[in-house]
Amino acid sequence: MINAPILANEPERLEALQKIGILDTPPEDRFDQITKEAIKLLKVPISTISIIDKDREWFKSCQGVTKNWSDRSVSFCGHALVSKDIFIIEDTLNDGRFKDNPAVIGPPFIRFYAGVPLYGDNDLPIGVFCIKDFQPRKVSLAEIDLILKLGAMAQMEINNSIKK
Repeated sequence: MINAPILANEPERLEALQKIGILDTPPEDRFDQITKEAIKLLKVPISTISIIDKDREWFKSCQGVTKNWSDRSVSFCGHALVSKDIFIIEDTLNDGRFKDNPAVIGPPFIRFYAGVPLYGDNDLPIGVFCIKDFQPRKVSLAEIDLILKLGAMAQMEINNSIKK
């Protein structure tokens, strides 16, 4: 397993994240609507809007999982955070970064992941919108488009949360 990378501008990213003031806030329907829509339209068991803190990924919204955070170093979203576009793992067992990840070889036994980074109004990534499945899968162009649109909705809602 390869730990999630840390950005070169991590101090600035964390400062920007703190200014948004979204960490550890209660669940909100406006975020849950996005992850519920992802579950329904993309027919996946898990969808989250993850905010990436210094050492953890914290779920502002999560469908299909009971925990509201996990360790950043082993998170799929920690890898997606540093991508410039959609980050897709069609089969986690065939990817050296994830094949021995605790969430792959143990519960919840993730085999597919797709996520898009979410940016604050300062163009620094602060989180990820993602979907996960227990089965490997390929995504169509239409599904990629839908994931990007749902990610854009999540990003808009996060930026609407910024403390003025």
